[in-house]
Amino acid sequence: MDDSAEQLTVLDALERARAVNVPRIVQIGCDLPGAKWAVQAAEAHDAIVAGVALHPNEAPRLAADGQLDDALAEIESLVVSSPRVRAVGETGLDYFRTGEEGRAAQHESFRAHIAMAKKHDKTLVIHDRDSHADVLAVLDEVGAPERTVMHCFSGHADFARACVERGFWLSYSGTVTFKNAEPVRDALAVTPIERLLVETDAPFLTPTPYRGRPNASYLVPTTVRAMAQVLEVDLTVLCEAIGANTDAAFGGAWG
Repeated sequence: MDDSAEQLTVLDALERARAVNVPRIVQIGCDLPGAKWAVQAAEAHDAIVAGVALHPNEAPRLAADGQLDDALAEIESLVVSSPRVRAVGETGLDYFRTGEEGRAAQHESFRAHIAMAKKHDKTLVIHDRDSHADVLAVLDEVGAPERTVMHCFSGHADFARACVERGFWLSYSGTVTFKNAEPVRDALAVTPIERLLVETDAPFLTPTPYRGRPNASYLVPTTVRAMAQVLEVDLTVLCEAIGANTDAAFGGAWG
């Protein structure tokens, strides 16, 4: 869950988020234990919905152990286990932590997750690290689901335009506040407001000036304020747009 440095309980974390007008969370589980926990959390708390998947870096490990097919079947069983599961993700490709030897398994897993999202009418949440061209190539080949979100968008402006052209939402994290993240801010600047989402990637990518502590949902306003500055848009207008986009991407009836 989005825990802070004080090891917040789930209820405390939700209360801190509500106190800064962050009323809802998409809790992602990207391995089997995490996915099961995400579903349990979503069923226990009206402020949470779940996304479940195998992270791209999980796929080569599972494939090497002969467990990938079984793990994908377990993820699909979670997808259909509860209406609180709104998303299949995060899935995708990660060439930063996985070398050539693991890419076939990543592609197999990615395609299986895409098929799952389309079959069960779920939002697809994509992890893309150092793999922009191949992510788009796979999606163009098999067809993206109706609702597709680029998680923790890390690409440049041209890649942002390519994603927007395909009707994807681009979800930005605390990275937009990092001094060395000018390409991400350039991408943000060309992203239409109706295609924007915001996230934490908790406990990672904590926004400046809070870097060094675990990220959490109560820090989302720091990221949103930075986004508003880059976009030169009124903060209230941006917040309203993000709320509407969240409804469109993940469904409006949260509780």
